[in-house]
Amino acid sequence: MESVLVRPMREDDLASVERASAVTFFEAERSTRRVSDPEARPRSAVASQQWIDRMRYYLGVDPGGCWVAVAEESGASEVVGFAVSQNRGPLWILATYGVLPSHQARGIGKRLMDAALRHADGRPGIFSSSVHAGATRRYRLAGFSLHPEMRMVGTVDRSTLPAVHGLQDGRADDFEWMDRLDRDLRLAGHGPDHGYMLDTLRLVVSRDTAKPGYVYIDDRGRASLLAAAHPETARKLLWEALASSQGDTLVNCITTPNEWAIDVGLAARLDIGQEGYIAVRGMPVPAPYLASGHFL
Repeated sequence: MESVLVRPMREDDLASVERASAVTFFEAERSTRRVSDPEARPRSAVASQQWIDRMRYYLGVDPGGCWVAVAEESGASEVVGFAVSQNRGPLWILATYGVLPSHQARGIGKRLMDAALRHADGRPGIFSSSVHAGATRRYRLAGFSLHPEMRMVGTVDRSTLPAVHGLQDGRADDFEWMDRLDRDLRLAGHGPDHGYMLDTLRLVVSRDTAKPGYVYIDDRGRASLLAAAHPETARKLLWEALASSQGDTLVNCITTPNEWAIDVGLAARLDIGQEGYIAVRGMPVPAPYLASGHFL
């Protein structure tokens, strides 16, 4: 008979956890796909390696928040669930969480979430949630408020791009004021996460001391994380990201307090849609702010 053990994640689990994650999120995307959405696609080899590298980073920074569920039967072991969370000062974030479809509705997700929340030790928390019914039920029972997210998709009409001034490429010596801004917006700085993101993403900043802000932009010109002290700065930073986009783009994790992002997306001729939730506990929804799905 199969037994399932929930235990701390180890580095030698990473490849198995990635495979479980790829299957779990592919099936979730396919099952919740709307007619207007693109077809769900399996995770590419490059994306799989990036996922593993990111989980290895989390294990190195805060291993106590990283858990796996392992099914054992007839001497064989299989990773069937995972929860990766991190404490950043007074804030807890949930980076990723899931259970293989074949093992859902057995209480495994609750056991994983309980382990991750013990690591939170009562901290306020924030994460980006899918619309999966079982997962959202678990989040609400854990005391999180679920705030619907919107997204903007499409190809930027380049004739709409305004001239943007006052922005520069960011550097590691910007991290100190960026963390102060983070604390104002979401209770805690990103700390070591800034260094990780700077290695993999382009950083653009506004060093205006009255209205500072920053945005990380990926290699396709998509805003991966944006924080600002004022909506005016947030709009400039998002326009900068849109100006560097290539083909179809995405502005994600837009919550109601961040309608400035909707206005920018509509002006760029992007289409608006609804997707998932920002879940928060013990804190307001950050604004002006576009969360990262992984680093929040």
